[in-house]
Amino acid sequence: MLSHMAKTALLFAGQGAQVVGMGRDLAEAHPTAKSLFAEADEALGYGLSEICFSGPEEELVRTEHAQPAIYLVGWIALKLLREQAPSISFEATAGLSLGEFTALAAADAIGFEDGLRVVRRRGELMQEACEASSGGMAAIVGLDEEAVRGVCEQAGVSLANLNCPGQIVVSGDADKMDAACEAAKAAGAKRAILLPVAGAYHSPLMQPAQAGLAEALAKVELREPSVPVYSNVTGQAHAGAASIAGTMVDQVTSSVRWEACIRAMIADGVTRFIELGPGTALTGFMRRIDRGLEVLNVADNDSLAKSAEALNA
Repeated sequence: MLSHMAKTALLFAGQGAQVVGMGRDLAEAHPTAKSLFAEADEALGYGLSEICFSGPEEELVRTEHAQPAIYLVGWIALKLLREQAPSISFEATAGLSLGEFTALAAADAIGFEDGLRVVRRRGELMQEACEASSGGMAAIVGLDEEAVRGVCEQAGVSLANLNCPGQIVVSGDADKMDAACEAAKAAGAKRAILLPVAGAYHSPLMQPAQAGLAEALAKVELREPSVPVYSNVTGQAHAGAASIAGTMVDQVTSSVRWEACIRAMIADGVTRFIELGPGTALTGFMRRIDRGLEVLNVADNDSLAKSAEALNA
C-alpha cells in the first residue's frame, strides 16, 4: 500500500556546521530540547549546552566540542520535528562524516547517549591526530571527480569529500595544500580555497584516531538499523549491525562519498530530504545534486515551524 508514498530521508550535518547560539532558541521554547541539553551535559560531565548557547567560538570550534554539539543539536531537531509533526515517517538516514553517528542513532542502531559519548571521544582523538601532524584541507570548485583525482596524485594529497557536482574537498599535509590549489587551478578549477580546519580530516593523517575509536565503539551496543543508513565510506546502505563499527572506523581516513549516498537514496525512491541540525550546507549540496527534490531543514524554531507545517499539510 505504501509503495506510491513518497519516501523521506533524514540528513545530519557534519563538522563546520557549528555556530554559537545553536539550539538556544529551541531549548527556550521546548521542554524536550531543554531536557536533552541537560541530559547531554550530565552524560558528558561538562557544560556542552553552555558552549553551544554562548560559546566562545574558539571553544565551540574545537573538534572535541564541535562534534558532540552538532550530534546533539541534530538529535534535538529530530525529536522536536517528531513532536510537531507526529505523522512523520522516514525510510532512510545519512549524515556527513560525524553526522553519520546521528543518522545511526535516528535509525536506532546506537543509543543516543552512547552515540554522544562516542562522538565526543572521536572528537578528542581527531583533535590529537590534528595536533600530531600538520594537515590542511582545500575545497576545489568546478572540477569533476576524475580531474580532482589527478590533482591529488600530482600534489600527493587525498580526496576527502565528494560533496556534490563541482564541489570536492582535498586533504593532506599542510605544506602540500598550496601546490594542490595551484594544480587544481591549472586543471581548470573555478576556485581552490584553503579551509579553516584544524587538520587533514578524511586522509591517512587521521589514522592515529582509529584505534581509540574502535575501542570506544567496542564498548557500546550496535543494533540492526530500523531503516537503511547510508555509509559515507561506500555510498550505499550499511550492510548490518556487525559491520557498522568497522565501517565507522574506516570513515575517519576514507573519502566521504556524500554525493554517492544521496544518489543511492534517490535511486531507492527517496523524494524528500530533511536536513537536521545547525546550518544548511547539506541543503546547498542537494540543490547541486538534484534541484527537483523537496528539501526541508530544522535548525531553529523558525525552520522547525516551516518544516512541521509542510509535513502536516
